[in-house]
Amino acid sequence: MNTIEKTNEFVFQTYLRQGKAFVRGEKSTLIDEEGTKYTDFLAGIAVCNLGHCHPKITQAIEKQAKTLIHVSNLFYTSPQADLAACLVGKSFADRVFFANSGAEANEAAIKLARRYFQSKGEKSRYKIITMEQSFHGRTIATLSATGQDKIKEGFYPLLEGFVHIPFNDIEALREALDETVCAMMMEPVQGEGGVIPADPLYLSQVRALCDETGTLLIFDEIQTGMGRCGTLFAHELYGITPDIMTLAKALANGIPIGAMLATSRAAQGFDFGSHATTFGGTPLATAVALEVVNIISEKKFLEVVTEKGAYFRQKLEELKEKHSRILDVRGKGLLVGVEIDEDAGFFVANCFKQGFIINAIQDKILRFAPPLIIEKNQIDRLVAVLDNLF
Repeated sequence: MNTIEKTNEFVFQTYLRQGKAFVRGEKSTLIDEEGTKYTDFLAGIAVCNLGHCHPKITQAIEKQAKTLIHVSNLFYTSPQADLAACLVGKSFADRVFFANSGAEANEAAIKLARRYFQSKGEKSRYKIITMEQSFHGRTIATLSATGQDKIKEGFYPLLEGFVHIPFNDIEALREALDETVCAMMMEPVQGEGGVIPADPLYLSQVRALCDETGTLLIFDEIQTGMGRCGTLFAHELYGITPDIMTLAKALANGIPIGAMLATSRAAQGFDFGSHATTFGGTPLATAVALEVVNIISEKKFLEVVTEKGAYFRQKLEELKEKHSRILDVRGKGLLVGVEIDEDAGFFVANCFKQGFIINAIQDKILRFAPPLIIEKNQIDRLVAVLDNLF
């Protein structure tokens, strides 16, 4: 049996896969078993922000794999310490908890928010407000936090204590924010929900309400962080900071890792033995992530991401002027969504046939999250393909 046949025979059928098996990657290109090349405008779902097989990332993997891979969190390791110090130095945070994935990072944030208040005797403050159309993960807790009913089907009963309200609606938040709420959790730009940016005034009002009520503000930056939106973290675009932030996806450019960052105030919720994970923050994952953070956080690198994102959206706006079936173009940096009035799957399939990997979400939205090193000529070629398809 070949790769596709083995996968279909032995792996759980939970993914609707494209009919190709990839064997190699280079920069913004993926190559299948037959040698066919594809320009990647998905980056492993906003994971490979530095593209495929970046030489410095490959070197970091090789160096650490020859030195030390895992010892458990019962001991100290320098890569973990160095990455934690780096993330604190480049963010609002004072403490970092390392996990394996975005869902685990969000689980940690949920637990921290609840325990922060319960450890102080405020046991009635346990509810977490999240947004409709949000996505926070596939575990039971993060699924409960997620504001999309379609992915919850078959998993009921979910955990209690989550309240979902409309995004960008400050009055809905005021109404929901009572003495039982411990935290508000949201994405600065909803990714899976349709690439919907938060309104700047809304976010400033959210921060003010949280300050007024003592509520913890959690930003899920799993998809929007690590330069994706043109700043190291998307909330920097809005000039406000959360109390807790979660990262994953692009943090180690494909090596599994998650992180929860918190202020010293919020971090008081965790003490010895209150939370743990076996594989969180291994020497291998943290050594690679440190290299990734150092590359992406460079001012010039982020300026180029912003420039390319503006260029991409401009080209898509020009398409919108030509084609009435394009309803909206939106996003931040190189996280871009195009809403259309028909099934987005048609465009995904036909772009793939012509050597471009894109993504469809919410049935009628095309999502683009290419490697941050994508070239303008590659953007031009994709736009030309889309132009012909419309």
